[in-house]
Parts: sequence; C-alpha cells; structure tokens
Amino acid sequence: QVQLVESGGGLVQPGGSLRLSCAASGSIFSMNAMGWYRQAPGKERELVARITHGGNENYADSVLGRFTISRDNAKNTVYLQMNSLKPEDTAVYYCNAARIPPSGPVTNYWGQGTQVTVSS
Repeated sequence: QVQLVESGGGLVQPGGSLRLSCAASGSIFSMNAMGWYRQAPGKERELVARITHGGNENYADSVLGRFTISRDNAKNTVYLQMNSLKPEDTAVYYCNAARIPPSGPVTNYWGQGTQVTVSS
C-alpha cells in the first residue's frame, strides 16, 4: 500500500513557476510509473506527465517544454517543475503511482490533490 501526499500548489501569475512535490509513504522504487494528472472544473482528469521506473518520461502536448517531471527514489518523492505557467494550467493536480503487473489489472494510487491557480 502506498499513500501519496502532494504539496507546492498555490496562486501564481502567468509566466511564473511552481514546483509540486509528491511524497510517498512507501517505496516508489517498485512502482512501474509515477505521474501527475490534473482536473480543471467541468473537465475530465488528464495526464500531465509521467515517468517510468526506467526513467522514461512523457508529457501532454500542452505542457511539453514547460513542465518537467522527476523522481528521487531515495526520498520516495516525485516532482513536477512547472515553468511559464498559463491560466489554462489552472486545475487540481493529482499525484499518481501505478503498479503494472505482467498480466492482470493495473493498481493505481492517488494523492488528495493540490490546487494550482494561474491568474493575474
């Protein structure tokens, strides 16, 4: 069982930066992938960025070149560095940990979310 706690959200002006952190209660080393998702009011939750156990990263087109995901296995923490923030980045950001077995269902763990608001 893994518990995830996000931090680092807040209010920032357009063009500003924030760094989100996701601290896991258990080891993230065994997780196949760690990711950040976001959900804006009235919209579905969407993948923002994900990093695999092997370090492969993928990003939503809307954040490519502005956001960077990283993981520190020793600290059981995943980060999302967000630069050049835009009002459309406003959302609740959720940390996700996924255990993907060779066969059978994926097990997903979620944090409680942290609000990011980009506004002048």
